Amino acid sequence: MSGHGSKLMDLSAAVERLVRPGMSVALGLGLEGFVPFAAAHEIIRQGIGPLTLIGPISNICFDQMIAAGLVERVIAAWVGNVSTGIGYCFRRAVEQGRPRPLEVIDHSNFSISLALEAAARGLPMAVGRSPLGSDIVRDNPHFKVFICPHSGERLLAIRAVKPDLTILHAQRADAEGNVQCWGATGITRQAALAAKRVLVTCEEVVDSEVIRRDPDRTLVPGFVVDAVCEVPWGAHPAPVQGYYDLDHQWFVDYAAATREESGARAWLEEWVYGVGGRSEYLARLGGRRLSRLKVSHPLPSGEVDYGW
Repeated sequence: MSGHGSKLMDLSAAVERLVRPGMSVALGLGLEGFVPFAAAHEIIRQGIGPLTLIGPISNICFDQMIAAGLVERVIAAWVGNVSTGIGYCFRRAVEQGRPRPLEVIDHSNFSISLALEAAARGLPMAVGRSPLGSDIVRDNPHFKVFICPHSGERLLAIRAVKPDLTILHAQRADAEGNVQCWGATGITRQAALAAKRVLVTCEEVVDSEVIRRDPDRTLVPGFVVDAVCEVPWGAHPAPVQGYYDLDHQWFVDYAAATREESGARAWLEEWVYGVGGRSEYLARLGGRRLSRLKVSHPLPSGEVDYGW
């Protein structure tokens, strides 16, 4: 599927074109779901770094990129493993500077949401209150306490966060970059509208007529998207609503494998460097495992009439 205005690209080509050393990259914006693991693995394979990673509850996607030595800074609320807790590679980088030193700028889930929303609106800052009750604010360059000129209240000015690139995964998109998503999408839309560039991976590319038949499901408009890559199972081991569930055992196995630095290197060799792309990754996982993750209790949405 191609044609006038088409933004369809192979994932490796899209990463090569859009990701550059020194960039700030937002990903994992759907919290536990829609994590663009395939894109992250391609960045690792191409060895593009150092990068600043931006996200809310940032999953082992961050941990893997840190293990590869490609991350110099993290702006996030949490980095770890959604099934086991600790992200061992993240912890080693923070505590021991291995495989490279890592700067961490702390946010809460809410404050990073506000920071991306502010950038999406073209504003230099957002105003918040909740982080004032925590140590997150202490010596943090992203937060400034001020007195509201209207109410006299003590409030927090939260620096806007404008990523150089947002990478997102979704159920479907058309060739022009119109992205449709359903389920818990977190702050995906805010991060996409805040970013200078946007790379989309999706389970399937559909005709634009499919998008037009259900316009309210469009999360990100095509005019802000730079590349669309069709990557089935592109979020595994994270879930994608209506396609496949979270692979809990995968997270447990990853934690065991990466407890030591040598194990993390071996894991990357087996599952990232040792595969040529997502197709080889899926073949290594095996059809039986994938079939167990597929939707077993469909709950289709009802149709609506957009006529007049």
